[in-house]
Amino acid sequence: MKKSVAEITPINIIERFVEAQRDKGKAELTAKTYRQVIEAFSRYLNDKGGSLNALTRFDIQSYITYLEAEGRTATTLNKTFSTIRVFAKFIKRLEITDNIRLPEVRKVQHIAPKCLECNELNNLLRKVERKNNPRDTAIVYTLLYTGVRVSELVALNREDITISTRSGSLKVRNGKGNVARTVPLPGEARLYLTEYLEEREDNNPALFLSNYRKRISVRSVQHLLKKLGTYPHQLRHSYCSVLVRKGIDIATVAELAGHSDINTTRRYSKPTAKELTEAIDKAFFS
Repeated sequence: MKKSVAEITPINIIERFVEAQRDKGKAELTAKTYRQVIEAFSRYLNDKGGSLNALTRFDIQSYITYLEAEGRTATTLNKTFSTIRVFAKFIKRLEITDNIRLPEVRKVQHIAPKCLECNELNNLLRKVERKNNPRDTAIVYTLLYTGVRVSELVALNREDITISTRSGSLKVRNGKGNVARTVPLPGEARLYLTEYLEEREDNNPALFLSNYRKRISVRSVQHLLKKLGTYPHQLRHSYCSVLVRKGIDIATVAELAGHSDINTTRRYSKPTAKELTEAIDKAFFS
């Protein structure tokens, strides 16, 4: 018997929504993000005496305004609204997302993203090597020498890595947009991955394990890098920046980095803030 709207609880409707997105081929990470956004929205509505079952345009605008007051960035607010819009379409109430006021997202920056300078990079590698922890060293070298996203790193299995004496590769099976890609593994990354895997005495298929012998989490990797004075995307930025500045064509870099929009990759061909400053100093003070 078909349930009435009143009988469908917020938990049930969220589960059905997430399942529907998986059925449409959405990546697991995307489905997880959708769940988190709608669950947070549901909690807000519950506190205000509302419900996902009786969603209104006012509820959506009120939530966006609340998040803005909480200090969320324009980009975050627009992504949140996009998810709510997908949900509204799912419940066949898309019209309630019309005319919602959203903060304007700043235009794409005109300088390259912040990456590690040569001395910063050397300091990072010295720090992680001094820890004498094969797993942590392998994580840092893998992120730096392949440019994978931290979510892609933690999803890797042992079978996704191919290593030989002179070459190697890493298979990203569930990249952003659910697109798979293969990335070469340079010698340094192969060396430290091999050392780490040789000390493993378990049958867990996950490439990187936590201290509790389970698949490592995104949060754990972020915490590791924070203690080393960096963060995952800075290593990814450094990877892309090095490739572009070594003359690798933009299309190839986009393929290696898993960028669906080549304009994202083109940011790395723009001058850094340091390069702009040096250019001005050279022009006016040399």
